[in-house]
Amino acid sequence: MTIYLKVPSMVCDGCVSVVKEAILTHEPEAKVDINLDTKQVVVDTQASETSIKQIITAAGHEVE
Repeated sequence: MTIYLKVPSMVCDGCVSVVKEAILTHEPEAKVDINLDTKQVVVDTQASETSIKQIITAAGHEVE
């Protein structure tokens, strides 16, 4: 399943790394693509959207 999320609190490459690492720590099989310009996070995973949102929030970022 592909999940599309907007994470407006990402402002730099460091933020992108934190979000990507957090997702991959919990979902190692996931494919994560992040566009910093549009603040778009695309995750191809078996996990639920709620689960991915919780992972990003726990990493210190807000999800729209």
